[in-house]
Amino acid sequence: MNAAVLISGGGTTLHNFLQKKSAGELDIDFKLVISSNPKSGGLAYADEAQIPTKVVCRKARQSPDQFSDQIFTPCRNAGVDYVLMGGFLKHVLIPPDFTNRVVNIHPALIPAFSGKGFFGHHVHHAVLAYGVKVSGCTVHFVDNEYDHGPILLQRVVPVEENDTPESLAKRVFDAECEAYPEALRLLASGEVRIEDRKVFL
Repeated sequence: MNAAVLISGGGTTLHNFLQKKSAGELDIDFKLVISSNPKSGGLAYADEAQIPTKVVCRKARQSPDQFSDQIFTPCRNAGVDYVLMGGFLKHVLIPPDFTNRVVNIHPALIPAFSGKGFFGHHVHHAVLAYGVKVSGCTVHFVDNEYDHGPILLQRVVPVEENDTPESLAKRVFDAECEAYPEALRLLASGEVRIEDRKVFL
């Protein structure tokens, strides 16, 4: 399976992918890493792994379609099967030829604590403020709405009474590190089928 990875920050998800691949647990050829931030720490992980990189910054007067084209044209040219979002913090329109070919992981159990503004520690603050007993992560296909596409896989983690946003974030990220690669292995198997909003394995 050929993939591109979209990043904005430290690149921890990309780093996890590369570790899993090095350990023989993920059979993916990473063709391209695109960052919306020229200072993203994830670019260093890509360079170390000899993966081609591209920086695409969203410009103030740029239309959503123009930004989308700058993201997905290099992915087409690289011949990727899937585009994997790993902490990509920009909203991007999904072109028709990439429908159900863009995947993201969200640090909560969608549809709870999801949507515009729910990213990173904002999610974990909200989870603790609401007082829920479990949280987790969701691997989902990306459409043109925030955290809205069909759900591929979810994993649950407990919320402890003494949790802080930082401690909960670590527990959720540990779950993400196993859930996201597992979801990619399912995609690589060719046994994933989508009907309406439901994903069948």
